[in-house]
Amino acid sequence: MDQIAVLTFWFSSLFIGPLWILMWFMPRHELTKKIVGDIRICVIPLIASYGILLAPNFLDVMLSLGSQMPTPDVVVDLFSTDEMLILAWLHFLVMDTFVGRYVWMRMIAADRPIQVSMPVLLFCMMAGPIGLLLGILTTLDVEDDISVPTGPLE
Repeated sequence: MDQIAVLTFWFSSLFIGPLWILMWFMPRHELTKKIVGDIRICVIPLIASYGILLAPNFLDVMLSLGSQMPTPDVVVDLFSTDEMLILAWLHFLVMDTFVGRYVWMRMIAADRPIQVSMPVLLFCMMAGPIGLLLGILTTLDVEDDISVPTGPLE
């Protein structure tokens, strides 16, 4: 397997650990707000890692998905190499972390207790779309235009 694929896999897989731990166990802590609340820290390094692996595979991805209607066979063929599977994994990590950050922000804005936010955020990490749905359903009273609170946390 290509060394870039291995490096981007390990960087991204290890990078997300502290982010999720902060959101799960310390959702209102100032450190969480500083790290997870800053998209430049929380998500952009993951996007950069994905981009590094995407760069040498960009044409394959674009030709496979852009030249014909994606079918199950086209998708299976696209992800038939180790490098493309790692690229898909990095895609999951970026998107699940972004969704988790969004749900975390909604949980803070809705003042949900950790007993609610932690399981929902666990679903965001393990089953992103279901976690997103649960996050939305448990914070329906929150406006869609939310931001990380800037005042003192209780």
